[in-house]
Amino acid sequence: MLYKTKGTCSVGIVVELEPDHTIQKVEFIGGCSGNTQGVASLVQGMKAEEAISRLKGIRCGSKPTSCPDQLSKALEKALEETA
Repeated sequence: MLYKTKGTCSVGIVVELEPDHTIQKVEFIGGCSGNTQGVASLVQGMKAEEAISRLKGIRCGSKPTSCPDQLSKALEKALEETA
């Protein structure tokens, strides 16, 4: 699933979930390469619900969102689509 981000340097996030909600793959399109690769690597193998609870609401400086926050929104959408 491709999620189009809002308010961040990254423009999109590709998310793939297993049927049990385990995160199989996360790939950011754009953004700060090292940071987005790090976040993607850390959440791989984690349950989507756990990642959402850890990432939701993280801000980037004075921005109201961040790449991790946008990932939480992408994961929420992916869960909705599997329901």
